[in-house]
Amino acid sequence: MQDNNATDLTTQAQLDAVIRLLDDANIIVHGADGVIIRWSAGCEALYGWSSEEAVGRTVHQLLQTRFPVPLDEIRGHVARHKAWEGEVEHRTRDGRSVFVATRWVAAVLSAEAGSIIIQTNNDVTEMKRVQNDLAEREAHLRSILDTVPESMIVIDDAGIISSFSAAAERLFGYRGEEVCGHNVKVLMPNPDRTAHDDYISRYLTTGERRIIGYGRVVTGLRKDGSTFPMELSVGEARTNGRRIFTGFIRDLTSRHKIEEELRQSQKMEAIGQLTGGLAHDFNNLLTVISGNLEMMEYKLSDPNLRVLLQEAQSAADDGAKLTGQLLAFGRRQPLNPVLVDVGQLVSGFSELMRRTLGEAVEFKTVVSGTSNEALVDGSQLQNALLNLVINARDAMPRGGRLTLEISRVKLDVDYAQMYPNVRTGDFVLIAVTDTGSGMTPEVKEKAFEPFFTTKGLGAGTGLGLSMVYGFARQSGGNIQIYSEPGQGTSVRMFLPAAQRAVDSDARETGDSQTPSPPPGGNETILVVEDDARVRRVAVSRLTSLGYAVIEAENGVQALAQLERHGDIALLFTDVVMPGGMTGDELANQVRAERPHVRVLFTSGYAEPAIAGRELALSGSWLQKPYTARELAVRLRELLD
Repeated sequence: MQDNNATDLTTQAQLDAVIRLLDDANIIVHGADGVIIRWSAGCEALYGWSSEEAVGRTVHQLLQTRFPVPLDEIRGHVARHKAWEGEVEHRTRDGRSVFVATRWVAAVLSAEAGSIIIQTNNDVTEMKRVQNDLAEREAHLRSILDTVPESMIVIDDAGIISSFSAAAERLFGYRGEEVCGHNVKVLMPNPDRTAHDDYISRYLTTGERRIIGYGRVVTGLRKDGSTFPMELSVGEARTNGRRIFTGFIRDLTSRHKIEEELRQSQKMEAIGQLTGGLAHDFNNLLTVISGNLEMMEYKLSDPNLRVLLQEAQSAADDGAKLTGQLLAFGRRQPLNPVLVDVGQLVSGFSELMRRTLGEAVEFKTVVSGTSNEALVDGSQLQNALLNLVINARDAMPRGGRLTLEISRVKLDVDYAQMYPNVRTGDFVLIAVTDTGSGMTPEVKEKAFEPFFTTKGLGAGTGLGLSMVYGFARQSGGNIQIYSEPGQGTSVRMFLPAAQRAVDSDARETGDSQTPSPPPGGNETILVVEDDARVRRVAVSRLTSLGYAVIEAENGVQALAQLERHGDIALLFTDVVMPGGMTGDELANQVRAERPHVRVLFTSGYAEPAIAGRELALSGSWLQKPYTARELAVRLRELLD
């Protein structure tokens, strides 16, 4: 018995010796029940209680310990493994919180005394604060990088990608994990791809800068193989003795397209002034020729000479018609604008157009609404429509379907920003849509130029669309072509709508009311649109309405997004898109995989039945251009 007591005393003495040796450290010795046996001077300084105050109290109650897992789990772990370590939160005597990295080690003093736990604590409060600070700054920086429109890519001096922002994912079509660890040249087409590594090595060797520190327009390569123009600015930094290069990328697709449309508009304006001036001068010459021929006719008695003179007079009349079309394109034809109900004018004129088209073409007119009045020259509008109908007929040599639709539309700021020549306001939209061969982008670009034609020799002057363009512009409106090869063409003429009388009355009486805000929602919508500007406007509108938006440029990208996001409630897709998959084919596949997903189609064509597709059977439809309110209302109709 004495031997056992001696052993106990020796063991206790050894424990006391260890505590004295490490007295400045934060050491707590307690039993399995948590009752404190030893309390070092370091603990007194850290927590504020003296040894006399702490010994005998339960450590977890004294320090108000907050454990990462239940205490019973920790005790079980110590019983099995003789040790445990983790991070806990303690409360000091004056109420401060301290974060502690703690390690528990089980020891046995004697069989009778049982086991004890030696707890060593390291104060990591300051380190924890710094970590939280860094995490907060990183989250803030990440939120900025995720929301700025410019893409950001970080590479090392070997060209290996280490960071790929959310905007870069949307722009290039890759997920971050797909490209991080790979050379940045995967985002470049040739010849830049093969030369990129030489650019970096030359800079590292000679200091010669090609892009670093400067902005430069280059070409990017998307995951789907398509290329796009982009502005690239690269900055250099050193961290931990290593160079890193940060590239900021701005997609120039929309800007280049707007610039090209502006150049085209300026070119058309210049051609219009030139042709208008030439036509005016040529009309003067024709007047002299025709007048002299008329005077000669009365003085000729030889019938053979009279036949020749009449042929010359007929040719002069044809020349006058030709100059009339040139004057119309140059916006110098005399117009007599009056208040015209475009719907009634077209209805009264439809029989002539039907006879012009022939029996092989199915002709339909659609007049939406009752107020489609515009201040235009009625006869010139009829000539313009007849030109459009003839062009549509010639694009369908084997027959087809032609729809002439009249409606009142409102063009808002979003739409006007996409097209430099478009003004905001109320317009009467006349859309002539055929199911013919369609136009290539090259043909569409030149369609309004005088004397440009795709018809055979002698089949047309190439002035029909030019005349229509000039008439629309001179009337204060605009004209656009929406066409895809093999999918038909829709020519849309916007004429400024006359103000409704009821609107005037409301302004006079001051009885106008502020319109209610459009309805919104919080569902997730997948937007599929190949035109980057139209897609950007649609996404902006949907986001402002409260929706979560996922973007895709074509059907293939849309299906990939569908796999990654299980919460998509509605598919909002264009009908005709590049990439081998049309909007209705995409919708059919989406419905096969997710029957609950609603579908809303949009198109620049004049009706949902296009190229043999009855879109109304598989989803709702919204014609471009549409307002934010029209989109908001249609979405709630589908989702509710």
